[in-house]
Amino acid sequence: MATSLTSQNTSPNLDSADMAGRVAAKRFSRWAEDGAGRLPLPGSGRTQERFTALQSLGRADLSLARLAEGHADATAILHELGAPAPAAGERWGVWAARPPGTTLRARSDGGDGWVLDGLKGYCSGAHTCTHALVTADTDDGYRLFSVATDHPGYAPVAGTWRAVGMAGSDTPDVRFTAVPARAIGGVDAYLRRPGFAHGGVGVAACWLGGARGVADALFAAARHRAPDPLLAAHLGAMDVLLHSAQWALDAAAAAIDAEPLEDGPSAQLRAARVRALVADVCARVLDEVGRALGAGPLCHDAEHAQRVADLTVYIRQHHAERDLAALGRLVTEETADMAAAKEETDG
Repeated sequence: MATSLTSQNTSPNLDSADMAGRVAAKRFSRWAEDGAGRLPLPGSGRTQERFTALQSLGRADLSLARLAEGHADATAILHELGAPAPAAGERWGVWAARPPGTTLRARSDGGDGWVLDGLKGYCSGAHTCTHALVTADTDDGYRLFSVATDHPGYAPVAGTWRAVGMAGSDTPDVRFTAVPARAIGGVDAYLRRPGFAHGGVGVAACWLGGARGVADALFAAARHRAPDPLLAAHLGAMDVLLHSAQWALDAAAAAIDAEPLEDGPSAQLRAARVRALVADVCARVLDEVGRALGAGPLCHDAEHAQRVADLTVYIRQHHAERDLAALGRLVTEETADMAAAKEETDG
């Protein structure tokens, strides 16, 4: 007797998601042991090398890139705020998202330490990281804390990461119950430090790597198919997109190295512009490759289909019109300042 559709088990295939997480976790562990210590800090004079490394990781595996970027960002933040660097064998994340419905609070333990209680969303590497930098609300304001994930009060919440794209990034909610923490910097130090904007550009480097991974399917098709003017047109469009984003990243790296401590509007504008451009390029690459190759690779090439799903999810870290509106406000302020300066000079 045939089984009706309504009686079938239609729950998500958790085995596939779990497998993706396990694979990414192993790759992340190897990377942390072999490569993390060699990644230059932003503003060190080798920022382009840093972005190139992140881009290469994204091209190979966006979930791995997400985890590695978190560890690299944590290393940079600890350095910038005068805290000890991660020790050998440690794997760090940076968990600073504040989605609706999640609240994490920190209270003093009566001495030099703090205690975290509440729920934190989007904690990439929740089952893999040994430590994390976590933002939380306090009575004095918004602060950054370091935590170890081996405390019994630390608990990733089952069922809160159902993603197909970026499944391997292991990004569930985490429940904190009286978890000891150490303050890193003062109130708002996480947001006000110069490296906050630099780190945002590093994420864009991962996105661009993911776009190159998706585009690889189109370049491979061009190598193995007979000459096709339509395919050539798609390749030309792809070349313009990828190179425009690459030039923006390279220019940003040079500017960061030239003024590593710049934390004003210039750094914010640079990061916002690069992120917006790269996110748009990624979206257009996804569309261009899909129109050029059709459904075939999405249906028959599991690796390509995963790359497409991963990139589609990851670039949503750019908040579309909300981030563009924030960029518009920065541009308005910049033009007003320039006009005022010109008026003062002319006067």
